[in-house]
Amino acid sequence: MTDVFEEVEEDIRSERLKRLARNWLPIVGGILLVALVAALAWWGWQSFQTSRANAGSIAYQRGLEALQSGNTTGAETAFVEAGEKGNGAYKALALQQRAGLAVTANRIPDAIALFDQAAKADSDPILHDGAVYKAVLLMMDNGASLEDIEAKLEPLTKEGRPLAPFAQEALGMARLQFNKPAEAREVFVLLTLGQDIPDSVRQRAQAAIGMIDTGVAAGLPAIVAAQAVTPPAAPAGPTPQQLAQAQAQAEAAQQ
Repeated sequence: MTDVFEEVEEDIRSERLKRLARNWLPIVGGILLVALVAALAWWGWQSFQTSRANAGSIAYQRGLEALQSGNTTGAETAFVEAGEKGNGAYKALALQQRAGLAVTANRIPDAIALFDQAAKADSDPILHDGAVYKAVLLMMDNGASLEDIEAKLEPLTKEGRPLAPFAQEALGMARLQFNKPAEAREVFVLLTLGQDIPDSVRQRAQAAIGMIDTGVAAGLPAIVAAQAVTPPAAPAGPTPQQLAQAQAQAEAAQQ
């Protein structure tokens, strides 16, 4: 009887295992298939990104070499190629280089647009914030409104952002430029009290506070506006003494 019971139990276990296999094998197989597809997709994406980074690196280096040799046309072509073929990081770097070329050529609106594109090309905070910061500096010198400047700078001033002290300094200077000394002073005071502020930024903030407190800063907007509309003075003519000296030298040379 014992042998019969063991045989029955063995049959029951065998049937149970078969039933479990029929129920779970398709599910397990599906999970393994999904995992395999995901792994292959990740490998393919990584390979694609590596390939783009390599292509962008080669074109970007060619652009730097062209710049060093003074070939701005060749540099522009190479940086365009780096932006098209490279990954996000090289695209951002190439766009910033092109913006620098536009500044050199005095194409300021184009430079601002290129810096804006660079900020959107990659999510890395250093690349993004650096491009935005450079665009804002150009905007401050080229008639942008305070609202537009603040909208771009304020996100960069948040704690943990890589260029926060420099963005805060630019924000204070923009408010001074638009004759808002009280609001600017608040920014500069925070810079003098904050931690991890570069010494150069802290010193400039202290100097700005001194200008505001003594009233010197109040005249800055008028000075900037006057410089923008006043043509450069004509060079002064020679004095009578200089004319007499030149005439005497000419006569001596003739003798």
